[in-house]
Amino acid sequence: MNEALRAAIEHALGATVVDGRPVGGGSIASASRLQLDDGRRVFLKVLTHQAGDFSEEAAGLSRLRAVGALRVPEVLAHGSEGGTRFLLLEWIASGRSAKDYSQALGRGLAQLHRDSASDRCGLEHDNHIGATPQPNHWGDDWIAFWRERRLGYQLALAQRKGVADGRLTSAVQAVIDAAADIAAPTADEPMSLLHGDLWSGNVMTDEGGSPVLIDPAIYFGHREAELGMTRLFGGFGENFYRAYDAAWPLAAGWRERLPLYALYHALNHLNLFGGGYYDASLGQAERALAVARI
Repeated sequence: MNEALRAAIEHALGATVVDGRPVGGGSIASASRLQLDDGRRVFLKVLTHQAGDFSEEAAGLSRLRAVGALRVPEVLAHGSEGGTRFLLLEWIASGRSAKDYSQALGRGLAQLHRDSASDRCGLEHDNHIGATPQPNHWGDDWIAFWRERRLGYQLALAQRKGVADGRLTSAVQAVIDAAADIAAPTADEPMSLLHGDLWSGNVMTDEGGSPVLIDPAIYFGHREAELGMTRLFGGFGENFYRAYDAAWPLAAGWRERLPLYALYHALNHLNLFGGGYYDASLGQAERALAVARI
């Protein structure tokens, strides 16, 4: 840490940094645990070469934390010094998952969704899903939002990058065209505040064995869109889904509809990481279309 960055962090926290140690972080930012002279420990994320800043992540964490359904790290400060952007969060020590961890996560996620009901989808600002821009302009029509600002946006990006051939393009476009029929059983459900990027790597376990949400890409949308992401990479067992459904019952056929929503994240990974996610994207599109044909 250079002296200018250290000074900016100490000014933001009102304390002196006495020690700093690297910890595991994401693929975009570096991460450290800082020890302060007042006894506090804080979590530091730093961006140097990537575009953007931490304002989106800070806003997302604060929004999720305000609902109070699941533990979310407190945002202490974020800023920039000499081209280096930083985010300071409450330090949460990791621990071993409690026996009811999956159930607690399922119940908590259902509470988050239920307690943040909205009649609109989107957000007051755009953000990112990983490194991909995520357009969030407010809308009143969930299906139109999902077609245009999620699937359509990712498909157009894949075409520009040359990672979507005719077969994948036709399959995704068919899903876009059939989205209203696929999602019809839940058309009247309210929108909810979504974490937006909820895979197992974006949930940690705190010192008490409870789940903690991190690294969000928030917006207001249909809660099945959240569950679609949880199914893409695994890591969420049946106890999680049973607990969610018990806390806020899902409409019949919800499992069959999830490929409509998992497709967005498969396409995003195709755009971020290339052809290794082609088959996953095509598979999600074909599974979504199978529902439309029933």
